[in-house]
Amino acid sequence: MQSDDTVEVNYPPIFDMGQKVRSRKLLRNDGTFPGRDIGVTLAKKGDVGYVVSIGTYLQTYYIYAVHFIERGAVVGCRSKELELADAPQPVEQDSQESELTDAPQFVEQS
Repeated sequence: MQSDDTVEVNYPPIFDMGQKVRSRKLLRNDGTFPGRDIGVTLAKKGDVGYVVSIGTYLQTYYIYAVHFIERGAVVGCRSKELELADAPQPVEQDSQESELTDAPQFVEQS
């Protein structure tokens, strides 16, 4: 995984369109997801979804629009918040998941 100061868009995206991914952490609305209150859970750690589009944020990071079907939401995620759904899940050591994610969460649904 790349460090947080790496300009991700200098490299190809880690995930591809249609790829099945899993959330690595609890994702809450940081205020950029329309129609839901700030702090509302958008996806829980371990939720599975599919990459439906790939965009960029500040010409620095890839934002993966992930359709979490069971949650009924398309959520914008950073690569550090996702892993391939086929990858084994690590054993949970510390449940400090209540922090708001730093990724933009707004993704228009069409």
